[in-house]
Amino acid sequence: MQEIEQPTFWEQRYREGSDRWDLGRAAPPFVEFLKPPQSPAPGRVAVLGCGRGHEALLFAKHGFEVVGFDFAPAAISAARQLAQKHGVEATFLQRDIFDLTPEFSEHFDYVVEHTCFCAIPPTKRSQYVEVTHRLLRPRGELIGLFFTHSRPGGPPFGVTKQEIRQFFHPRFQEIALEITPNSVSSRQGEEHLGHFQKS
Repeated sequence: MQEIEQPTFWEQRYREGSDRWDLGRAAPPFVEFLKPPQSPAPGRVAVLGCGRGHEALLFAKHGFEVVGFDFAPAAISAARQLAQKHGVEATFLQRDIFDLTPEFSEHFDYVVEHTCFCAIPPTKRSQYVEVTHRLLRPRGELIGLFFTHSRPGGPPFGVTKQEIRQFFHPRFQEIALEITPNSVSSRQGEEHLGHFQKS
């Protein structure tokens, strides 16, 4: 379990090309979420465990000021290259998400989550909630695509809808938490899109 908490574990996955969580594009539920009229007002966004930056660049293209965080150097390098290739302005920093405060406390209007919550050890989920809460400004929002599979082992570590609610309550108020109808075929029925507001 300890190895997944080290940058070297994820760095090797990126270099080997065994990063199967990477879709090569932004996840369809986020694409749909950002379509009018339900799209949120642009603001400052933190993308935790941003990987190669697909979600970060999606939000940047929609007018958000984006900072992506990942502690695998190869991921950050790839994200910067992708941003340059597409002419999209976004910042990518090599950091451990659990070390982002106090430097970035109350710095963001939104936190975007995709495959980060399911990649950390389940024992650190409560700590993840606290970090997310501290990163957000008052009434800031968490937009998360949670991997709710029930397969044993990990990563990715599955979670249930009820467990998500238990982890984020009472630090967050639930706006929505529903299974996504437009996940990629390999994840159909195994993803919930969550939208929460900082309490």
